[in-house]
Amino acid sequence: MTDQRRGLALGFLAYLLWGAFPLYWPLLKPSGAVEILAHRIVWSVVVMGLLVLALRRGSALRAVLRDRRRTALLLAAAVVITGNWGIYIYAVNSDRVVEGSLGYFINPLVTVLLGVLVLGERLRPVQWAALAVGAVAVVVLTVDYGRPPVIALALAMSFGTYGLAKKSAGVGAIESLAFEITVIAPVALSYLVWLGAAGRGHFAGEGAGHVALLVASGIVTAVPLLCFSAAATRVSMTSLGLLQYLTPILQFALGITVVGEAMPAGRWVGFGLVWLALVAFTVDALRHRRRQLALAAESCAV
Repeated sequence: MTDQRRGLALGFLAYLLWGAFPLYWPLLKPSGAVEILAHRIVWSVVVMGLLVLALRRGSALRAVLRDRRRTALLLAAAVVITGNWGIYIYAVNSDRVVEGSLGYFINPLVTVLLGVLVLGERLRPVQWAALAVGAVAVVVLTVDYGRPPVIALALAMSFGTYGLAKKSAGVGAIESLAFEITVIAPVALSYLVWLGAAGRGHFAGEGAGHVALLVASGIVTAVPLLCFSAAATRVSMTSLGLLQYLTPILQFALGITVVGEAMPAGRWVGFGLVWLALVAFTVDALRHRRRQLALAAESCAV
């Protein structure tokens, strides 16, 4: 297997695992969303700490701590991703998997919008059209749900903001996640201690299987990240950009099949508009990429 094919396989596995999350979080009931989130953070610290030691990333992590700007950006990223994780766990365990998948479908559009609003980036006409169609889709879904799709919008905005902070910080995936969960871990651990002292925790009262599943949440967090990090060094960002749609597609499919969520006609129309916007956005991005490569080849030839 070539290095590129190995990268594609690892990228596919990363997005496949993320897409399968709706099958995992319900297994952790009767623990609530906040308790599951706290366990995910605490056990992820253990796993990421071992990875930092095994991969000898300690010096890189210490370098981050010496840079105030990067530290501030990663602190913001830590707060945002904590909210994102908690919202998604709540969405899955309250049978709103389809709405959660919508958040990750519209995330690329939100990321582009943040680039315009925060970084002052300029969009091509097709990108503006895709954003307009996405906005219409949100209106259609608001009418269908009888309320704004708050979970989807919160997931898209939080993950888009997280990506913006990570891009600005420019820190490796392993080092950045290790830092982010480490700074949040004291809060998560304090919450679990309080929950246990109040007799409201479920860590030790649901059997050994429940304990194992909660502890495994750290591994569940780390494994797809490692696969993604390995893929990112082997394949182009264009390929990873196309693979990213695998996650919400799987989540959507699980929502309407395994969970059995209803999909009225209005909801299909709203999702259809989102998919139309993503097709236009992706095709435009691929064409723009080809034009850039062609221009680069011409300049090298000259």
